[in-house]
Amino acid sequence: MVGPDVPQGVVAGVLEAFGTAAYLADEQGLIVAVNKRGEQLLARPASDLIGRDAHDLLHRSSGGELVPRDQCRLSESVLGGRTRQGEDEWLERGDGTLLPVAWLATPFDVGIRPSATLVLFHPVGAPDRPRERPPTSRRLSELERLALLAETTTLLTSTLDIHEALRRLITLVVPRIADWAVIDLIGERDEVSRFAVAHAEGGTVVFRDDLQGPMPPVPQESPMPLSRALRGVASSLTGPETYQGPPDSGIAVEQQRLFEATGMHSAVMVPLRSLHDVLGALTLGRADQPDRFTAADIALLEDIARRASLALENARLYQRQRQVAETMQRHLLPRLPRSPGRSMAVRYLPASDASHVGGDWYDAFDLTDGATALAVGDVVGHDLEAAAGMAQLRNMLRAYAVSQQKPPSKIVEWLDQAILDITEVSMATLVFARMSEDATGRWELSWTNAGHPPPLLVTREGVARYLTDGHGILLGVTPEQVRPDATVELPPGATLILYTDGLIESPGRNLDEGLDRLRRHAAALARRPLEDFTDALLARARPPDNDDDVALLAVRHGTGSSS
Repeated sequence: MVGPDVPQGVVAGVLEAFGTAAYLADEQGLIVAVNKRGEQLLARPASDLIGRDAHDLLHRSSGGELVPRDQCRLSESVLGGRTRQGEDEWLERGDGTLLPVAWLATPFDVGIRPSATLVLFHPVGAPDRPRERPPTSRRLSELERLALLAETTTLLTSTLDIHEALRRLITLVVPRIADWAVIDLIGERDEVSRFAVAHAEGGTVVFRDDLQGPMPPVPQESPMPLSRALRGVASSLTGPETYQGPPDSGIAVEQQRLFEATGMHSAVMVPLRSLHDVLGALTLGRADQPDRFTAADIALLEDIARRASLALENARLYQRQRQVAETMQRHLLPRLPRSPGRSMAVRYLPASDASHVGGDWYDAFDLTDGATALAVGDVVGHDLEAAAGMAQLRNMLRAYAVSQQKPPSKIVEWLDQAILDITEVSMATLVFARMSEDATGRWELSWTNAGHPPPLLVTREGVARYLTDGHGILLGVTPEQVRPDATVELPPGATLILYTDGLIESPGRNLDEGLDRLRRHAAALARRPLEDFTDALLARARPPDNDDDVALLAVRHGTGSSS
């Protein structure tokens, strides 16, 4: 087949007359004609060849890389209009395989001015047997190394989740530097776990679960590379040959298994070290890439490991801080009182971000006059400071409520006046309520609200309404504020819901939408048993994009309270 500017009959007849593959290129190196044999050997239809630059499309090194144009003898012949021949060219076929060819290039006058070049080629070696294109293993330039280090710092320091940081580390180095990445971590009591064994497959990173999991202890005297890395001694270049002899430890056995399963022919192991501890080890391996790691690679990988270790240490410290705050919060939250004819359910869901843990709380306790006190609140502040302030606020509220038989508003007024002088709380929101039975057997709720989201009351028939009365300013702003009370009768089987703003607030919605969402779900779940009701309400009403913590207290009394 020939292009439109080439004399059709003449060129077609000439090219098909050759007993070998042939194509015709113009003075710019663009293919203008190709014969059937050329299409077959190149595994490309003429429509994919004509009009394309022959050099960019076809000319490759034995490693599959594009040959620089100024080093390509075939391109030099085409562009220079000289007759040359050779046996050192590789052509890339349409299926990605490489075809080693012998070739002849010579000027060929078919009426195109200036003259075109005829290229004849045929396979060398086994006839028509292309070779699989070997994977390339290109050395990073200095600029690429600096870019990789900058990317490592940016990606790893932008998360405080340990697992996410390690997954990001793997995607940074695979397949850019290595085909395989292995991360071993040292945990509590110096126990080692193989956190990840990851491989690049088809543009994605695949984790080998069968090679991950607990590892044997680190031998203190072993000279083997991974043992040395996990002791923080040194980085090492290694390969399967290192672990072919009798193993000196359980870790060596696991390393033999690793090299056999992955096919790595070259690996480098570097410690993951913080300022005070060895956190683990990073192993990068090559199985598909032909080049072996060299001493020049160690410096780059050690730099990556230092940055990864810093991010990992920060994430661990952050996680420990969060665990302390969560543990403190949970231990400070109370046990619920047990009273006949009434049931309670509570849930506390910590924030995904440790900086938000600690401020939300609930409380429920019996008073000396037979009433039950209920409270839910949120201390302004974060983490341990908020958790400690919450404990102070709760204990003061209990002391006032138990010792003084006063309406909720009066208790909260005293609390507001004392909060700045006695506690470390600057501001807080709070709903404080009394649930009591009158002489006729009716149950009522009296409450005051200090800047908190309103309680929700849901009847057994599914009628849900917010208790918006009794609302005042939050604690810690104007201690001399006179606070209002509100009272409502509680129908038999009704459910009262006290909650914190993490259940309704969302960055992408206004507060009214969150309140409406909670109301509708609570109404739909009204006849569920209380424990089931509470779980379902938390799962359905909490906005998916809210990472704040949530405290939830649900109370059901009278008929249906035991359901």
